[in-house]
Amino acid sequence: MSIRSLERRATRPAARREATRSPERGRGLLQPLPRGDNTARVLIVVTTALVIFGAIFVASASEGQSAANGGTAFSIMVHDVAYLCLGIFALYLAARVRLERLVKTAPLLVAGGLFLLVAVKAVGVTSNGGKRWLNLRVIDLQPSELFKLCTVVFLAWLVEHHHDELNNWKQLALWTLPLWLGCGFIVLEPDIGTASVVLIIAVSMLAVAGLSRRLLLGVLVLTGAAVGGYLAMEPYSAKRFFSFLHPNSNLLGSGYQLLQSKIGLGAGGITGLGLGHSREKWGLLPNPHTDFIFTIVGEELGIIGALAVIALFIAFLMVSVRIARQCSNQVYRLIAVGITTWIIVEALINISSVVGWWAVTGVPLPFFSYGGTALITELAAVGLLYNIAHDRSRSGDLTIRQHQLTNVRETFQRPRPQSRPAPRPAPRPVAHRRPRHPQEY
Repeated sequence: MSIRSLERRATRPAARREATRSPERGRGLLQPLPRGDNTARVLIVVTTALVIFGAIFVASASEGQSAANGGTAFSIMVHDVAYLCLGIFALYLAARVRLERLVKTAPLLVAGGLFLLVAVKAVGVTSNGGKRWLNLRVIDLQPSELFKLCTVVFLAWLVEHHHDELNNWKQLALWTLPLWLGCGFIVLEPDIGTASVVLIIAVSMLAVAGLSRRLLLGVLVLTGAAVGGYLAMEPYSAKRFFSFLHPNSNLLGSGYQLLQSKIGLGAGGITGLGLGHSREKWGLLPNPHTDFIFTIVGEELGIIGALAVIALFIAFLMVSVRIARQCSNQVYRLIAVGITTWIIVEALINISSVVGWWAVTGVPLPFFSYGGTALITELAAVGLLYNIAHDRSRSGDLTIRQHQLTNVRETFQRPRPQSRPAPRPAPRPVAHRRPRHPQEY
């Protein structure tokens, strides 16, 4: 048997193995849990600290509300721990999901989010003047929180498939219509705070993707005009929104909550009154375990505790930015940018509202404020960040630079941009013999 035939036989099993490793064959929705990235480990450590800190203060801040509801002192905390367990499971699933499969389902996700928002308008549960929840018996689902995650994944899909069309305002309006509809349904709940967060997520992702400044400015102007029109039609909402500018003008009305928040923060001083010793949570401060939980942190642990919470969010920002920068796939990088914007902007709005630097819009403090859907969705987003930190795939250039007009049929039938394959090693050069001269025989 010749040497060449032996070499062919030896390479056949290897070729079969390479064929079975094809990225498009045999892939399910979930993959083995990725491990080994140091940045991802730091992300989990920071998130764990935020979640533990948040659970402790939900237990402390909800004592007064639990007693008022006729339950035990920690009945609300028990529900929060149950939501936390569901959130950890959501983080585990998001860390294992195949990102390319998730992005493919983005249109279905945003359609499902819109359906749930319509269902809220039809059969939702009203509480504290807002109709924002669906009673599923096991949990009161808040679709507006789920819509934030749908927005992040949908915009990543949109840039991947239509980045060469979005610099035209007609195409931009067409493809972002689901997001505008979702924000409209959220405003009607009414919930201006969540709608503004969704819009900030969308604008930040489009800006990072390369949308022109002219179109970004146009989106901001239209958004401001829409908010102004809504406030003009709802005088009560306008009065509540601008009450932070003159908090002492109506201390028994729109300025009462901010007044009590400042009293609690001032009473905490540098070291605080001690864990569990807040006075504001006993009926003085409305919503102490939800929107104003940061006030309880400052009252019980003082400036030191408040600065510790801020430091944890800064650490989360730094780790998330590092994950986005080291990601070589532009689609997944946009998802990381959207999640980072979502968490940090919510923390910034909430803390600014509590100290009186911004309007009280009902935006929760991520990982701290009591709320099942919010906590589960936020931990699922952290799972996606963990997943992205381990991804080593590459994509083509998806930067929004030029624009081209297409009709609707061509737009839907356009092929998906192919990912850049990994470079193969160059073939080994084969040495060729010099042909012998007849006289050498």
